[in-house]
Amino acid sequence: MSRPQLDRLLRGEGLGIVIPPFVVRVRSPIPVVADGLERLYSDHLLAPHDGAGFFDFHVAVEARRPWFRPLCIFALDDRQPFTPLAQGEAFALFEWGLNWCVTSHCHQWISLHAAVLERGGRAVVLPAPPGAGKSTLCAALMLRGWRLLSDELTLLEPGSGWVVPSPRPISLKNASIDVIRERNPGCVLGPLAHDTQKGTVAHLKVLPESLARAEERALPAWVVFPRYERGAALQVQPRAKATTVVELARNSFNQHVHGRGGFEALVRLVDACDSFDLRYSELDQALAWFDALQPPSPAGVS
Repeated sequence: MSRPQLDRLLRGEGLGIVIPPFVVRVRSPIPVVADGLERLYSDHLLAPHDGAGFFDFHVAVEARRPWFRPLCIFALDDRQPFTPLAQGEAFALFEWGLNWCVTSHCHQWISLHAAVLERGGRAVVLPAPPGAGKSTLCAALMLRGWRLLSDELTLLEPGSGWVVPSPRPISLKNASIDVIRERNPGCVLGPLAHDTQKGTVAHLKVLPESLARAEERALPAWVVFPRYERGAALQVQPRAKATTVVELARNSFNQHVHGRGGFEALVRLVDACDSFDLRYSELDQALAWFDALQPPSPAGVS
């Protein structure tokens, strides 16, 4: 659609957009939100705007103008779960807010704070704390040919063990923005949000190949805990399954909601995977290591 059409919908009845596996209706009068949607979601399908369709989430990023500086707020069904942020962060707030919507309301899956990508039908799960370089590595793997399932949320079906794709823009921070832009000059980046709690943030558009296969689930084959350390030589250590389960539980937003079944689902996931700690400083070395991964023998996951 044209930019005037996009602005009109965002300021009025809302833009309905398919963000697999969800359908979201978003409203916002803030130009940077329209900028981000125009740049990063142009390949996504539109949802019907006749009022007959179903939306998983009705969200808004609204403007607030106290006397000292323009602010924005995120709302889900008119509820405001977050502290207002500067308006320059409005598109980033939209992305962070969607993450919160999923982790707070979608308990049909076990949600893990981990990137997940697929190659040859098998998925690698990348849990990591902030600052470990997870999103940089995730972006580089996608641009190298791995299929992005998610940068932030691994959605695990507790009964089957399959990962449900939710390909959305990848959140890059600070120096990672230039690293990815320099390696891939043709990549599409969204608006820059400066001076956030995470520093400077920009989002990388999902490649069309990943989005086109958003209905294809994948079985996990590897759990890799990456950590970027300046000047470090590439080091890979197998990780014990017991500590892998414990760490995945720590990185889960809702495993406790599933009780014993949730814990057992994580155990089955780990039993089916090879697990590693990966330390690196040279991105090309890390990518070459991922390219050489071979899946373990099938076990435990139906």
